[in-house]
Amino acid sequence: MRKFKLALATLFLGHALLFSQNKQVLYDFTEIPQALLINPGMQTDYQWYAGIPALSGISFQAGSSGLTVHDIFADDGVDINEKIRQKAIFGMGITDELSGTYQIDLLNGGFRGKNRPADFYSFGIYHEGDAIGYWFKDLAILAYQGNADQLGREFDLGHLKTRGEILNVFHFGVNRQMSSNLSLGARAKIYSGIIDFNSTNNDGHFVTNAGQNNLLSNTIVADMQLRTSGIESFRQALSDDSADQAAEITRIITKRGFFGGDLGLGMDLGFSYNLNEQTVITASLLDLGFMYHSGDTRNFTLKGSATVEGVEIILPDALADPNADFWQELVDEIEALVPFEENNNGYISFRPTKLYSSIRYNFGKPMQSGVACDCNYKSSGQKGGAVQYANSVGGQLYAINRPRGPQTALTAFYLRRFGRAMALKTTYTIDKFSRTNIGLGLNAQAGPVNIYLIADNLLAYRNIADTHYASFQIGLNIISWGKK
Repeated sequence: MRKFKLALATLFLGHALLFSQNKQVLYDFTEIPQALLINPGMQTDYQWYAGIPALSGISFQAGSSGLTVHDIFADDGVDINEKIRQKAIFGMGITDELSGTYQIDLLNGGFRGKNRPADFYSFGIYHEGDAIGYWFKDLAILAYQGNADQLGREFDLGHLKTRGEILNVFHFGVNRQMSSNLSLGARAKIYSGIIDFNSTNNDGHFVTNAGQNNLLSNTIVADMQLRTSGIESFRQALSDDSADQAAEITRIITKRGFFGGDLGLGMDLGFSYNLNEQTVITASLLDLGFMYHSGDTRNFTLKGSATVEGVEIILPDALADPNADFWQELVDEIEALVPFEENNNGYISFRPTKLYSSIRYNFGKPMQSGVACDCNYKSSGQKGGAVQYANSVGGQLYAINRPRGPQTALTAFYLRRFGRAMALKTTYTIDKFSRTNIGLGLNAQAGPVNIYLIADNLLAYRNIADTHYASFQIGLNIISWGKK
């Protein structure tokens, strides 16, 4: 049982500063090729593009919905132990989370079909990490206060929910202009898993009552499970002081990330549709997929029920065996009643599926595509070529499937383009992390060279320690629109 608790605590501490993964500024920012990764059906006019390896797309987002560093360490005259008690132990609820993702494009490119110019193909490899942990409130209270003054209270073991993964994703997508109004897209994915852990279907309780043969009796009813894959290889590499640990870890990451670890399949779907010449709706569904974990798995289970009344010493019988280890007998009794087991069974996990949708209204002086203009998003609703506009406004919806139900966000945006050379997109997002999240994206084009910079929650940069959320994205591409 001690190993089980230690493993769970390590996982929580290990991802306690991880990330949140909405990319609302990048979504439908059609000047940026990486926007195809979050809507394979977006409107495109590239002839081809090539991302600079390892630099074409880098994103990192960090967030906490319940607590900030400033809440605990602010110099406000309040004792730190009291702040931990009020704001962390009792202040957060079981829906407060630490969650998210990071992503690095290792390879990214795309090209328009020579014989089918209505088709645009994209491909690549990206490295991704994703994790979430909910606040285990009852377990934190039990650890902080103990159970002596909590007679009759059932501490819910189901408060423990966490999952995370690190993997490489190999993908190939097709974007097709079905008509002047409709673009459809699909992307096939192969997942190559490096690390996975999850403990999301826990149930049971722990309760203390008055005892019959002792002062107190403790009852545990548990159905808990922690499944891991890939972690044991890293643990062994780090514990081997005689080996080159950095080289061994690199070897493990490379091997497992390139089809030597867990494997899975998935797909993305998306579309863009012009309701009229100036109004466009879009939607995408990402990571409809699963992974099968079969290599380097190590799983822990705790299932059963038991009631014990602590160490029972019955005199004078206890004096007959002066070498008796009463504490070990208690541990053996609990483990016999609530079996703790380890196994190496394979298991299936499902990716965190994400939904994006938007509606945008384009306005400003319309001009035909290919004409030198101060223009922005295009609308294909007019015969004779795409129509472009300098301005766009609209709204977006985001949702991701999480262990405690969908996590959602609403975004309003305004986009302005200054010729082909530059475009700016600003967003205002409301989600569980912030009600004042203002984001800004800059896309710049110098000949074929494309660079973009995106940052979220800009108001929080006045005091990073007091923010629940921070995010940035950066990328560098070469883009060709071909001959007009």
